[in-house]
Amino acid sequence: MLLPLVTLLFSQSSLGLSSPWVISPQQPDIKVRLLISGEVDPVSKTVMAGLEVKLADSWKTYWRSPGEGGVAPKITWQPSDNINTIDWLWPLPKRFELLGFHTLGYQNAVVFPLLIRVHRLDKPVTVVGRLELPSCTTVCILSDYSLNLTFTPSMLQPDSDAAFLINKGVSATPRSDKNIATHPIVSGIHDVQAFWDKSSSTLRIIAETTQAQNNADVIVESDNTDISFGLPNLHWRGAQLTATVKASNWLREANLANTSVTVTIKNGDDALEKTIKVQPSSSSLNSQSLLSILVFALLGGLILNLMPCVLPVLGLKLTTLVEASRQPRQRVRQQFLSSAAGILFSFWLLAGVLLLLKLTGTQIGWGIQFQNPWFIGFMALITTGFAANLMGLFEIRLSSGFSTKIATAGDDSCRGHFIQGAFATLLATPCSAPFLGTAVAYALSTTALNLIIIFTALGLGLATPYLLVALSPALVRFLPKPGRWMRHLKILLALMLTGTSLWLINLLQTYLWAPWLLMAFCIPTVLFTFLLLKQVLQRGKKSILFIASSVLSLVIALVFSWSTGILQPSENNKPALPWQPLSMSMIQAAVAEGKVVFVDITADWCLTCKANKIRVLDRAPVFDALQQNTVVLMQGDWTRPSDTINEFLNSHDRYGVPFNIVYGPGAPQGIPLPELLCSDKVMTALQQASSQ
Repeated sequence: MLLPLVTLLFSQSSLGLSSPWVISPQQPDIKVRLLISGEVDPVSKTVMAGLEVKLADSWKTYWRSPGEGGVAPKITWQPSDNINTIDWLWPLPKRFELLGFHTLGYQNAVVFPLLIRVHRLDKPVTVVGRLELPSCTTVCILSDYSLNLTFTPSMLQPDSDAAFLINKGVSATPRSDKNIATHPIVSGIHDVQAFWDKSSSTLRIIAETTQAQNNADVIVESDNTDISFGLPNLHWRGAQLTATVKASNWLREANLANTSVTVTIKNGDDALEKTIKVQPSSSSLNSQSLLSILVFALLGGLILNLMPCVLPVLGLKLTTLVEASRQPRQRVRQQFLSSAAGILFSFWLLAGVLLLLKLTGTQIGWGIQFQNPWFIGFMALITTGFAANLMGLFEIRLSSGFSTKIATAGDDSCRGHFIQGAFATLLATPCSAPFLGTAVAYALSTTALNLIIIFTALGLGLATPYLLVALSPALVRFLPKPGRWMRHLKILLALMLTGTSLWLINLLQTYLWAPWLLMAFCIPTVLFTFLLLKQVLQRGKKSILFIASSVLSLVIALVFSWSTGILQPSENNKPALPWQPLSMSMIQAAVAEGKVVFVDITADWCLTCKANKIRVLDRAPVFDALQQNTVVLMQGDWTRPSDTINEFLNSHDRYGVPFNIVYGPGAPQGIPLPELLCSDKVMTALQQASSQ
């Protein structure tokens, strides 16, 4: 911390004075005294003083909040006619650990600055007090010290030795509203916010700094002495510091929402002490019962069957229904139960992976596997295999290995239907359908048991069509009877899966060089144009068919690449709306200026995000409203992993995309919007946020 020029703030007059050392008979290894620097501020009538404590050997004393053990030092001042107030300033403490307990305090020596405000400078001042000072090594002693000092402020002269010690204590004291006079230099730490996560009993502190430092620390205090705080977990995102601190209450469940805490932040030589109000989560998830969340999960899983990102899954289900219509009832039941089991298994697997990531402190979210290019490529390979199998290109038995299992997922075996159900779940995860986002957000912010229960309900919702047919196989009788139309249906479904493969390959455009991506487009299109031409021209030569299919596939790939913007000139790819990168500090600054901020968290692999863009954001009246000068647009692209977006989503108890929220003077904490946007709700939120 920059050493404040305290001597420039105080006028100088006549004789420096300090008290003699005081030693307690119960604790001969510690001595204390009062220091008077001789510096007086005539405007505020303040005398700069200090309480010096020297500790021998390995003895330690404590800070005002001692931590998991110990007692804070305390001074009881006797009333004096010429003393207005005495403010005790606390230099930054060090962290100590003994027998597994973490404490905050001082070792060797410390000087506590004292600001003595008097009524009259020309009258004597008598400072009398009793200091209760704890000291510990492997044992602890609580000692009493009598402090007594008399002086006349107008008769003091500067004492350079005392001033040096007091100024050293002042420079080690964090800047705060209480000691701003001794810290005229503005701190580089600002915009401190606190958020309370009730489900995990965690307090999250976010502060903006000028530069990240290695020796940062965050200390949290509460007026409620029953609440204790654990060690902070610090995370830097650029110059923004985020600290997560566990809070516990030995009497009852801790709850810091809407209370005030004192946060002391150290960053290099800079330090700030600030009392702030803890903001509750912007979502009402924590107040919702588990039963209502389970209902959301079931509905979310069920509706997920109708979402556009699950269209290939519907094709696979339809294929299963068609095949099942000509089989015995018991066989139908087994197959559909196998598919339901595959869906549940995949949801349990996802729950286990997310729980493991959560326990290790990794940022988690719904659909994060689509941020991995290897996973996207693997899924594209699987969809291509499924489609090729539907076209009858190959037929391999299940016992041949893993690739065989994928290729025969559409056959009659229960194992194949199990794999089909598991595959359906993997394709479903990029979307946050209505109700699904609420259920997933709650699951990822609650206990491990509740997470597993909620993911089970999500799986049951997605598996509901399978379970209905399994419970009543007679439903299959209502399907059309098998015939030649089935072959054409399989071709149609294969083309749908080809489209899915092309969509997955399109997601790789941020990872692959454009020519390589174009080649990847050609692979599935060559395959299926060849198969289609073979169906039409059954007697044609394979070489001619292959050449024709290659040319046709190249045309298809070029058209698809151009339509998706891969090969378009850069100027044609500019967004219609002036989006800016996501920044919490910029959001706060814009709101402070009276502007409305519309935040859009999206990803290339999120089809619901694209649907929101086409249906609402790029259409009147929302499009016109977002182009107003009073509206600031910020977008976070979650196509690739991003700590900034992870923190932003978690701060609003969201773990998937799409996520849209509107800030403004009328809604500084933000107005979250539903996963599926509609023009009326967006316009209402914009109007509400703009109101004062």
